[in-house]
Amino acid sequence: MNRADRSLPAARPNNDSDANDLRGMPLPQLIATNALPFRRTIRRPELRQIVPLADTTIYDMERRGEFPRRFNLTARCVVWDLTEVEAWLDARRQASDSAQLKRAPSPDVRQRKRRPVKATPVS
Repeated sequence: MNRADRSLPAARPNNDSDANDLRGMPLPQLIATNALPFRRTIRRPELRQIVPLADTTIYDMERRGEFPRRFNLTARCVVWDLTEVEAWLDARRQASDSAQLKRAPSPDVRQRKRRPVKATPVS
């Protein structure tokens, strides 16, 4: 017998006496994941993937109150609440589907100062 074998404790025979003691006890209840108050936040690169708008457009919309506001997680880390961004997207989709969101009018090319429109010959 070598030195390592002497330092190991002797194995107990498995007679399931511990398992029999636990049979009448109730199992512990796990916390439901829905009840936890975790809110997912996203940083600017993730926001760009979700909302395909320019940074200045998002900034202007935030100032006007038309887009969810960002907040500082730390002094250098700016994040948005993912649930607020998703709710904003759903509201925009519903407004677009119900024709409440008007499209921008097409520009009148005859009023531009550069590259004037050539007059069409009258036939």
